[in-house]
Amino acid sequence: MNKLRKPSKTKKSKFKFIDLFAGIGGFHLAFHNEGGECVFASEKDVFARKTYKENFKSLSPNLFSDDMFDNPLFNDDITNIDPNEIPDHDILCAGFPCQPFSQAGHKKGFNEERESRGNMFFHIRDILQTKRPKAFFLENVRHLQNHDTGRTFDVIKQILQVELEYDIYYKIVKASDYGLPQHRPRIFIIGFRKEDQYREPFQFPDKKELKFNMSDVWGGECSREIGFTLRVGGKGSGIDDRRNWDAYLVDGEIRRLGIEQGKKMMGYPDDFKFPVAKGQAMKQLGNSVAVDAIQEVAKSIIKYIKSSKN
Repeated sequence: MNKLRKPSKTKKSKFKFIDLFAGIGGFHLAFHNEGGECVFASEKDVFARKTYKENFKSLSPNLFSDDMFDNPLFNDDITNIDPNEIPDHDILCAGFPCQPFSQAGHKKGFNEERESRGNMFFHIRDILQTKRPKAFFLENVRHLQNHDTGRTFDVIKQILQVELEYDIYYKIVKASDYGLPQHRPRIFIIGFRKEDQYREPFQFPDKKELKFNMSDVWGGECSREIGFTLRVGGKGSGIDDRRNWDAYLVDGEIRRLGIEQGKKMMGYPDDFKFPVAKGQAMKQLGNSVAVDAIQEVAKSIIKYIKSSKN
């Protein structure tokens, strides 16, 4: 994937999706590449919003208004929108905030206030309840599954399966499972409306071979085939430090990751732009989803929806 794929003027979109807690648009890019139309997006961080708009204003111009004070389809605070105001859509995508569920976070989860990051899941719940999309695709850190001895994840499953009546499937997926040279284990949670009556259970796609390795990323001989998980913060540790994630041995010399290497490892195209400072760009990449992994699972979701008895 070397360039952003511009929308076809003749082809009608196959389906509609929304992009919540959008970051810099990994979900948007993956589902757009599969023929989808993004009809609503939400991201609060001002720097991530800048990067998102820079790259998607030509792909999804419907989201962006010239009036900076009137841009309802590119929402900046999901807590302030009525779910009824969100356009109808087939698939809800959300890489909902993960710090409270991460080992690096405060581990407060649902015990935080409703409007805090830990309880952003309840806004997803409200949208699913109101709009009833055919499917959803949620992404989070792998530790979500074991947070608070599994009780947090039990609440999530109870809400999705019992209260909202979706069949759910989940799996820990690595970016390297679907071609990218980075570990990045994340939990993918997929759901489909029970009323659509599917004949067979959903299956995650088979793993794929690496599309390229870290030597290809660096353009030189790298000591690692698969790279470390890109992270937010903690840069500059020694190459032998267990906390190191940005230092690599390339052609016998120590080199540190920059934006271009980060883009390749995350599956972003060469012409993806970062109209922000390098520190912000690296933070945004560290917070992003791995595009190729999302896109491979997206293909399976789209195919599975077509198999519904209804």
